[in-house]
Amino acid sequence: MMRELKPISVNVENLISVNKYCVDEEHKHIELASEDLGSLPDEEFGKLVRLCPAALYKQQPDGTRSFDYAGCLECGTCRIACEGTILRTWENPGPGMGVTYRFG
Repeated sequence: MMRELKPISVNVENLISVNKYCVDEEHKHIELASEDLGSLPDEEFGKLVRLCPAALYKQQPDGTRSFDYAGCLECGTCRIACEGTILRTWENPGPGMGVTYRFG
């Protein structure tokens, strides 16, 4: 007899909030092909909105877009999905910079 599995609810924002971020304000480790986010192709930007686990890429209902590299989890998902299209640069942050994962 199979047991019924109950869905588990996870609040990703709460889990991410315990991480420590040391942001390199002088050197962005992620750069998009254009500073004008509205000029980026809808399909490619939409990929980033859907795929980024840290929700760094956002699009409001009115179409306004935003991006902030500061909360990056350094997973490389955006690099894999959009390198060569709308992602100009993705590098690991410099020594002592970036995310420090914490548990609990």
